Amino acid sequence: MVILIAGGTHTGKTVLAQKLLEEYHYPYLSVDHLKMGLIRSGYCVLTAESSAAELTRTLWPIVREMVKTAVENRQNLIVEGCYIPFAYQADFPPAYLREIRYICLILSETYIRTHFAEIRKHAGAIEHRVDDAGLSEALLMKENRENLRQCKAHGLRYALDDDRFILPVW
Repeated sequence: MVILIAGGTHTGKTVLAQKLLEEYHYPYLSVDHLKMGLIRSGYCVLTAESSAAELTRTLWPIVREMVKTAVENRQNLIVEGCYIPFAYQADFPPAYLREIRYICLILSETYIRTHFAEIRKHAGAIEHRVDDAGLSEALLMKENRENLRQCKAHGLRYALDDDRFILPVW
């Protein structure tokens, strides 16, 4: 089985991936690690400041083919990152989709307003963030509002607020 964990920045994707790794012993791929490896190695012209759309166009084809390879080899894999497109299902035939589980982590505006200091505090719970200065409540609200809209438009599973740290039943 392949588990795709999507969502905006600071929603807990890496924390959930780590919890799933500990529970199920599935390896996981951080799309951010792939991004930084490609950028730092010079294998792409993108930078860490490139737009999410540009990063998705570059990273998703690589991740997509890794997911296909895992399915074909009947290997378990967790993939977490911001660069999983909401229309990901169009890239896989039905037999592959039966082996893929998807969840998008969403924070409500109320949650962000109420817990913004805590969100910032836990930003480096799993990975060290080099620069978090541009993070704002307004940015988080806008991104999560759009992600929720996209999940609903595509009929995708999402976890809202505190549900995000409960291990989903696949």
